[in-house]
Amino acid sequence: MPRPNAHRLYSGRVSEPGRIYLVTTNTEQRKPVFSNWRIGRLLVGQLRTAHEEGLVASLAWVVMPDHAHWLFQLQNTSLACLMSRVKSRSSRAINRVSGGNGRLWQKGYHDRAIRQEEELKQIARYVIANPLRAGLVGHIGDYPLWDAIWL
Repeated sequence: MPRPNAHRLYSGRVSEPGRIYLVTTNTEQRKPVFSNWRIGRLLVGQLRTAHEEGLVASLAWVVMPDHAHWLFQLQNTSLACLMSRVKSRSSRAINRVSGGNGRLWQKGYHDRAIRQEEELKQIARYVIANPLRAGLVGHIGDYPLWDAIWL
């Protein structure tokens, strides 16, 4: 289903290496693809690959059943290239394992540049507490699809 304001996701988007971003991306039609944590681990693998390749310095992330949040410092790429790469590689890996061939991700993503004066640990805690707020677990340690450099 087309989203009437999807074009606004791109207007005014700035991509600065060295800047910290919080990115949220949703699965196609918000399908709970990552309810199966083994499938979610394939996305986690792509987040880690982006970190290992020097595209980002990952600070925190959580993979929810139908979306993901990722806090990182952008390094040697643009937001658009990074997200295109992570989405396409994770789609291929997940479709290969699950036998699917359809689109995994909604078009676009939401990004927020983090100002230097903002408290990164507080933002990271908010990100990784998503499973608690959603009622998926009673303790974050019980949820398998998250990580943060401070914890």
